[in-house]
Formats: sequence, C-alpha cells, structure tokens
Amino acid sequence: MRYIFAIWAAPLVLFWGWYFLSIYDMHFGYWMLSRRFNLAIFELYGEILGIDPATIPWLMAKAFFFDTLVILAIWAFRRRKQIAERVRARYSSAESAPSV
Repeated sequence: MRYIFAIWAAPLVLFWGWYFLSIYDMHFGYWMLSRRFNLAIFELYGEILGIDPATIPWLMAKAFFFDTLVILAIWAFRRRKQIAERVRARYSSAESAPSV
C-alpha cells in the first residue's frame, strides 16, 4: 500500500509544486518555473480542451481530490478490521466510563 501512496503522491507533489512556484514566479533561474511558462502551458491546455485556461487548475484540484478519496477508500477497506476494532474500543470505553 505504501507504493500506491507514493505513486499517488508523486504527481500531486510535482504538479502543485510546479504550479505554485510558477504562479508566484519563483523560478530560481529555471524557465520552466516562470510565470510566463505557466500561463503558456495553461493557454495551450485551454486551447486543446476548448475551455478557459483559468478553470484548469480548479479542474485538476477536483480530480486530485476525487483520486484522494478513492485512495483513502481503498486504504480504509483494506484496514476495515483494525478500524472497526478501534471504533469498538473507543465507544465501549465511553459507555463503561461513569458519567459525572
């Protein structure tokens, strides 16, 4: 499962790292991190997709959010017995504790 988390996290880190460095023009001398390159890339994607380039980062954020929910659902399904034990332990200890 840790490999799946790494495969899931790598594109997120790469894309959002590039996006926020380039949108704030923190290029450190690399042309790929410049704001001009960011705007050109999203303009190209916008022309290819036929949508406004300003909406593309939000669409990607929604896609990454959905992917995160899918990965967390898979993880929770694989750990469902451990999660159920923790929930039972938490609620059984709360019920057995004297009320004040």
